[in-house]
Amino acid sequence: MISGKLTKRAIESLGPGRHGDGNGLYLVVDPSGARRWIVRVTVKGQRNRQGKPLRTDFGLGGADVVTLQEARERALEYRRMARQGLNPRFNAAKEIPTFEEVARQVHIDRLPTWKNTKHGQQWINTLRDYAFPKIGRMQVSDIGQPEVLSCLSPIWTEKPETARRLMQRIRVVLDVARSKGFREGENPVTAIKAAGVLPKIKAKPKRHGAMSWRDVPAFYAELKARNAMAAKALMFTCLTGSRTSEVLGMRWEEIDFDERLWTCPAERMKTGEAHRIPLTDEMLAIIEPLKALRSEYVFEGQKRHRPLSNMSMLMLLRRMKIEGVTVHGFRSTFRDWAAEVANAPREVAEMSLSHRIGSQVEQAYARSDLLDKRRALMERWSDYVAGRSSKVVSLPSAQKS
Repeated sequence: MISGKLTKRAIESLGPGRHGDGNGLYLVVDPSGARRWIVRVTVKGQRNRQGKPLRTDFGLGGADVVTLQEARERALEYRRMARQGLNPRFNAAKEIPTFEEVARQVHIDRLPTWKNTKHGQQWINTLRDYAFPKIGRMQVSDIGQPEVLSCLSPIWTEKPETARRLMQRIRVVLDVARSKGFREGENPVTAIKAAGVLPKIKAKPKRHGAMSWRDVPAFYAELKARNAMAAKALMFTCLTGSRTSEVLGMRWEEIDFDERLWTCPAERMKTGEAHRIPLTDEMLAIIEPLKALRSEYVFEGQKRHRPLSNMSMLMLLRRMKIEGVTVHGFRSTFRDWAAEVANAPREVAEMSLSHRIGSQVEQAYARSDLLDKRRALMERWSDYVAGRSSKVVSLPSAQKS
């Protein structure tokens, strides 16, 4: 058995960086936590463009798939070829990777392109849960329509949205494998879709449980009587009509107290564009006292300089015995109130929820985000929610924001 410096425990616990096992074998740990093997060899008698000995790194696969002993054996094979003057890139026997190996490499390669870490994790988790148990250990060259269907069929009608995402992710993995020369022919996912093999499913629109706008003032008063940070975050979420991740990720530098404005950055917005939210007296009354905590986040969680967890507000609703209502549902509550009570123009209400309005052409010409009109609408909403609905604030006439 080939030996070296690394151990199984070290492989699982080492931090980001390049960690040597000896004889040119390294474990590379990426900042994301992904672990992979590389071997560095110097090919005898060959020179690079600078005239120096040809030294090259070769990937040997992910550490979650390729064991330490396997990596050592492959590294030894590459070193033997290099000592004979053979470049492993052209002379190593072409080993067909498994579906899981290719999928995990695709995930690593695309980490910088994910909208956020959570999305990237969801991408690989879908494959981990529904594809790897069926085809993960198969060579990518052997995967055809029956194998893909074995992953999709069990969840196609039960979890149609998950199944569609799984189909798309399997297709990407197999396309990448073909581009690297590990497969030939048509992608089986494409063939399955073209043949209409799977039954057509009418996707039911996902509805978030929403509280009636008539019940919000009493609910808000009950929230206001609580001191928990989750209660303050939920009050602010309810008033702004923002999404959970937008509120919980809010940092102090995003707030302009002089202009009474919160600008949520593009990376936290579903639309991928920064969004300005006007701040009312009621909103400011919630967040201004929190400055004293001197936290990086406005709504700090149990850990210092870390935000509340994504589930904190929902769990608060459950503790308050508020059933059938979600945090996201307060966006629908606001939208219903804006239409039924405030009689707000559609574009003002939709922009208040950071929804895009009209066609792509219309969006291109819509230079204004209607901030003044949205500020007036949010003032009315805040007054209503806080029980001060007698105060009337009219929406500005057609003026530029």
